[in-house]
Amino acid sequence: MAETPEGPMGPAGLRVLKIMVFALTGTMIVGLVTIVSLLVIRLPGSLPAAPLPDAIILPGGETAVAFTATARWYAVVTAGDEILIYDRASGALRQRIAVTAE
Repeated sequence: MAETPEGPMGPAGLRVLKIMVFALTGTMIVGLVTIVSLLVIRLPGSLPAAPLPDAIILPGGETAVAFTATARWYAVVTAGDEILIYDRASGALRQRIAVTAE
């Protein structure tokens, strides 16, 4: 059986493996630095949050469970399984959606 030729740093395959490990380590470090820098650059400069309405008057004494908003409307999910969609500019109720379980 042929023996593996040894150089000053050990077997030839070990040298290639060391190079590959160093290359992978360098790639991972560059990737991590890139991800962190993108997070630092992008997160503070994100879009400003839409202003919340001062007060929302729910019809019939409903209780709000969840709230979501866009630039043109906002929605309130009530404890009575309804979604109430209000116009952001006027505050008027635009749509009422009943959620039913199937």
